[in-house]
Amino acid sequence: MNSTCIEEQHDLDHFLFPIVYFIVVLIGVPANIGSLCVSCLQAKKGNELGVYLFSLSLSDLLYALTLPLWIVYTWNKDNWTFSPALCKGSAFFMFMNFYSSAAFLTSIAVDRFLAVVYPLQFMFLRTRRFAFLVSLCLWILETIINGIILLEDETATEYCQAQKFTLCYDKYPLEKWQIRHNLIRTCTGYAIPLLIIVICNQKVYRAVRHNQATENSEKRRIVKLLVSITVTFVLCFTPFHVMLVVRSILEHDGHLVGRVFEHSQSGRQTYKIYRITVALTSLNCVADPFLYCFVTETGRADMRSILRYCTGRFNKSPRQRQTALSMSIKDTVELDVLE
Repeated sequence: MNSTCIEEQHDLDHFLFPIVYFIVVLIGVPANIGSLCVSCLQAKKGNELGVYLFSLSLSDLLYALTLPLWIVYTWNKDNWTFSPALCKGSAFFMFMNFYSSAAFLTSIAVDRFLAVVYPLQFMFLRTRRFAFLVSLCLWILETIINGIILLEDETATEYCQAQKFTLCYDKYPLEKWQIRHNLIRTCTGYAIPLLIIVICNQKVYRAVRHNQATENSEKRRIVKLLVSITVTFVLCFTPFHVMLVVRSILEHDGHLVGRVFEHSQSGRQTYKIYRITVALTSLNCVADPFLYCFVTETGRADMRSILRYCTGRFNKSPRQRQTALSMSIKDTVELDVLE
């Protein structure tokens, strides 16, 4: 039985999470479905970036589809009313999204870096076949790393103010295997990808700034996009991992966490901040499609063509329709001008 009940715990979740998650589902699900369609067209055209975008959109979509379960869970004040198997599956897809998204965003950053800084030297790394192999390896690796969630009992019972709650995944205190797992994933799944993304985007920024063939307005647009991408990654994932490390340190001993959370005001604040950062990570599912797929006019044109095709308003011959639907951009972030 957990003994870390916090007076404000369930009130915070009751209001914060359903609102945030509902917004993410409302916007993120259709946006990622559209991103899947656009990236699929790009991949069919032979664009390796489309393969990474397809995997990124699929990861975001799978997580977004589990959010209705988390909405019900938090609306019931952190009381899991579904089966333990659904708890395991929801937690699995949540963490799969956190770290597979980071992996695919890193792949996109490296691909863009090679395309801009070394456009001729590493062409063999920028093929659709290589992108498919990288994506497949990342899916397998992330499934293995996060698959431990499916092997553990992810539900726990908590008594708070004479009420019984069934918690899903977020056990208090954290178990030892969770602490070890959190620290490993923070280093390999967050810190290393963040470092690579920052370095690659900084190199691309320098290449854009010194490129004489690119107009100043185009340079400004690309720089703003690079900054937006980096800031979004930092805002969505950094607070969560910082608080995850803090929790792992505080909760390495079950007796310590009891003292911290029951008798310390700072402990309560730490818990509140942690819960807010969990909700913040889901916003990545909304940001990714717009930053990586719908940012260019051609990407938006692809989406409009798909919508017209689906609604029957695209009244052209089959040959013309196929040509229009296959229209794609070489680089989704408008860096094709540098190639």
